[in-house]
Amino acid sequence: MKIRIASAPVSWGVIMKDTPDVPPWDQVLREISAAGYVGTELGPFGYLPQDSALLREALDELGLSLLAAYVQINLVDPAAKQDEYDETMTTTRLLSQMGCQWVVLSDALFVDSNRSNRAGRIRPEDGMSEDQWRRFIINADDYGKRALDDYGLQAVFHPHVGAWIETEAEIDRLMNETNPRYLNLCLDTAHCMYGGGDPVAVARRWSERLKYLHLKECDQGVLETVREKGWDYFKAVELDVFPELGCGSVDFAALLGLLRELDFDGWAVIEQDILPDRGLNPLDSAVRNLAYLHSLGYTEPR
Repeated sequence: MKIRIASAPVSWGVIMKDTPDVPPWDQVLREISAAGYVGTELGPFGYLPQDSALLREALDELGLSLLAAYVQINLVDPAAKQDEYDETMTTTRLLSQMGCQWVVLSDALFVDSNRSNRAGRIRPEDGMSEDQWRRFIINADDYGKRALDDYGLQAVFHPHVGAWIETEAEIDRLMNETNPRYLNLCLDTAHCMYGGGDPVAVARRWSERLKYLHLKECDQGVLETVREKGWDYFKAVELDVFPELGCGSVDFAALLGLLRELDFDGWAVIEQDILPDRGLNPLDSAVRNLAYLHSLGYTEPR
């Protein structure tokens, strides 16, 4: 087993491309390196430089690898969110220019009001129609094929709260119906739990498709309150449903045991959604998150 631990700008409050009051990109990269990480994801579109030479120089100076980016496509109808599709393809080309191996694909978030309102409380009747599923699968495989054939990137799908693939049943259907040559699984431990799933069970069931990890904590107590009150995903983030690792309900020790059993060899990205106006110190949190994984035996301090 060899797990390489990375971080991402989201852990510094850079959640979306229009998130206000975010720190400068060069500061974030310096602090990711200072906290002890060996890699980073790209972050939202346009946050890190899109000049590959400039970006490569900045990463090399800090000893960081760029491993992937989280991208979105409306996989039911890509043309409906043409701007997101164009940004995704621009990012895909940049990852290829940077020599990356992975691209983390999600469907467009919060495009369906019912799914957005019922995030964390999804019922079978809240899912896609059969025609939507058919188009979703075709478009997901098509992107994965293009990423591989044209750009040399391996696509992994990231189930996400508030999108069309959230529950265990939805993850299972996606994996069953997509081509493993073109699309595999990025398990986000917190989004899986938020969607009512068991991250360890999902990882075991789809072990042959598990290629990439987002290690994020989820507080089950906060989540239950959000469900009882009928609050949405954004309210849950405000209430710290995603705290520091070890301060929530994800069984990271059991997940590590499974990864050892599987002899997992790949990247794990620690994420903590920090809102810029909450007064938290991202560097301190990043140090504690990494120390927690070290204490479990995920990897040795560098």
